[in-house]
Amino acid sequence: MNLASAKVVRELLQRYGLWAEKRLGQNFLVEPAYLNRLVAALELRPGETVWEVGPGLGTLTRALVEAGARVVAVEMDRRLAPLHAETLGGLPVEVIWGDALRFDWTEVPPQSLFAANLPYNIATPLITEILRVGRFRQMVVLVQKEVALRMTALPGTPEYGLLSLRVRYHARAERLFDLPPGAFFPPPKVTSSAVCLWPNTKPDCPPLFRLVEAAFAHRRKTLANALKAAGYDPKRVGQALEELGLAAGVRGEALELAHFEALLAKIS
Repeated sequence: MNLASAKVVRELLQRYGLWAEKRLGQNFLVEPAYLNRLVAALELRPGETVWEVGPGLGTLTRALVEAGARVVAVEMDRRLAPLHAETLGGLPVEVIWGDALRFDWTEVPPQSLFAANLPYNIATPLITEILRVGRFRQMVVLVQKEVALRMTALPGTPEYGLLSLRVRYHARAERLFDLPPGAFFPPPKVTSSAVCLWPNTKPDCPPLFRLVEAAFAHRRKTLANALKAAGYDPKRVGQALEELGLAAGVRGEALELAHFEALLAKIS
């Protein structure tokens, strides 16, 4: 069954009395060229398992299977169960019904693969959690372009912030290409982007991200004032900034990940 067509998807939904649920962020990718590019970006060996979130009708799922993957997909919308019997029946696909934000990602075998057209409303917290648990060797995700820019932002840019540093700490990331609204059904009101991540095995560091979160809680404030507002000792922060060769009026958006790590070591 070829699902990579807006016409086919529309007819399939109508036949099952279904519709794209806006609150679940359902915009189904239906453009074959982009599906192929996503799968090609994944360093997949035949027979490997790929984890997916929000398979929807199964367009990306089927493309992954055709490339030789086994797929384990986490899906929240149980309305799709009868439809999956048609679109995914007989394929090496396991669907786990549930909320991806509540799923225990520590159960995933280390060095696994991940590919997904992520619902916009869960993309940031889900990517954060998946990176934090460190079970994947590579991830290819479709997200809102704004999120992709934040994921890959450099210091000193408007998009740079907590998500940028979270991604930088846990992975190497590359924004691959943009997708127009017309590549989806129904078309979203925003441009999407494909991002590839190659996570490392660094353990999570909650104190570091509490510090980073405090630094960006008030972007217009200097770093020293932002940290003071969060309860950090102003004297120790001031001394640490001086020792690191950073100006007293520096803002958090100017600091590299290494600066934050060094700052944490000095004020802990």
